[in-house]
Amino acid sequence: MYAIIDLETTGGQPTQDRITEIAIYIHDGEKIVDEYATLLNPGRAIPPFITQLTGITNDMVSDAPRFHEVARKVVEMTEGCVFVAHNVRFDYSFLKKEFADLGYNYSRKTLCTVRLSRSLIPGQPSYSLGKLCQNIGIELENRHRAAGDAHATAILFGRLLKITQESENVPHGTDTSHTLARVDALAPAGNRPQTATKTPSPKRVAAVQTAIREALMPPLLSASVVANLPQATGVYYFHNEAGEVIYVGKSINIYKRIQQHFAVDVKSRKSLEFKNSIADITWELTGSELVALLYESHLIKQLKPAYNRAQRRSVFPAGIYLRVDEQGYKRLAYGRADARNAEIPIIALGNQYKAQGFLYHKVAKYNLCQKLCGLYKTQGACFDYQVHHCQGACLGLEPPESYNQRVDEAIDSISYEHETFVVIGAGRTELEKSIVLVENGRYRGFAYVDETFSARKLADFRDVIQPFTDNKDTQQIIRHHLRTKHKGERVKVFG
Repeated sequence: MYAIIDLETTGGQPTQDRITEIAIYIHDGEKIVDEYATLLNPGRAIPPFITQLTGITNDMVSDAPRFHEVARKVVEMTEGCVFVAHNVRFDYSFLKKEFADLGYNYSRKTLCTVRLSRSLIPGQPSYSLGKLCQNIGIELENRHRAAGDAHATAILFGRLLKITQESENVPHGTDTSHTLARVDALAPAGNRPQTATKTPSPKRVAAVQTAIREALMPPLLSASVVANLPQATGVYYFHNEAGEVIYVGKSINIYKRIQQHFAVDVKSRKSLEFKNSIADITWELTGSELVALLYESHLIKQLKPAYNRAQRRSVFPAGIYLRVDEQGYKRLAYGRADARNAEIPIIALGNQYKAQGFLYHKVAKYNLCQKLCGLYKTQGACFDYQVHHCQGACLGLEPPESYNQRVDEAIDSISYEHETFVVIGAGRTELEKSIVLVENGRYRGFAYVDETFSARKLADFRDVIQPFTDNKDTQQIIRHHLRTKHKGERVKVFG
């Protein structure tokens, strides 16, 4: 059984918007056997542009039931059914969010008629519901109303199911069998030979099962592309139909990570648009997780993919900085870490709140001055001086030399353990290894070398390194990576 569903909403973001209308058509694989439709009171105003699109006004939904009043009906009608919709991710995400708000985990197998249509009737100029129905002769009444769109989707789904059945009726060996089957199956019911078959054919079952497995994949993306993804460490690229890179990611298992991308979410319309834009995936293996992290950061800044906006400037947008004032006191301070700040922080952190908390911890541990660290705004002594935790640098009572010694100890606790070193790790194959060079506290780049490569001098590593830019993100990536042990990886220290 299949539940063909369409929703109208107050907008495109499941986390913020609500459902204004729902329609459900139950299909047994041959015909529609039950139906249900109702307006819903979303509990908020419907934006004018949504009213213009759907025709649903605030007055129309003022006396309509709230979602919780129809939730049981939706569960009961769709129990044991495959959830079918045209662009199923959108409708399914909204319903899951509505149920989640009620404390219920709504879960159904899903099938997308956009994806199934692309598979069974390729070459259509558009796969939007309105244009597809127009091109194959399905009458779509009340466009952008739940019942009208769901009914048209149900008719489309029924015809798609007929394609594999009709394919079996074309004589074996006929060159045009697939074309004839599709044309015949898509024709209006009155112009198509009727069959008495009630048991779904094996080919139809296979087609539907494949569509269910692939339902949540981006509609433009071929399943074979995903099937061929490597289960190995590297970076991957999402491309749109024009071949442009729209997202760069990294993982120790590219196949599994990309499957996670395609899981249903209820985040935002932008997330839905992103996944619907993915038409191809390419990748580069790195072998080393550290190289993957560094290379991903470089690629995001270089390519500026549309859906990596949050990471274009910095993966870590805040940090701890070191400055020296006119009296010679070394001052630690927290602040923004982005393109407007040319300083490289001692350590970069996820946000200013984390940076402030990190600095409070160091101030307490090393008896630093809250005022000199920008944590206590005052013209006089800081609070810690009053409770005898600060030794008076805020009043000039402690000389810079002794105060700065503790600042240096704090800095040493968060800097690299060694100034110059090479991280030697896995390569892309068993016959090579990766090297990442940090010299004088700055990231220099990485390279791949033959497994027999042996270097004793720093210059030997410099000669093979592909140079990359050092920045606050690479500093933090390397520091974070070095805090944990990685199998088969070693660090060679110089000086």
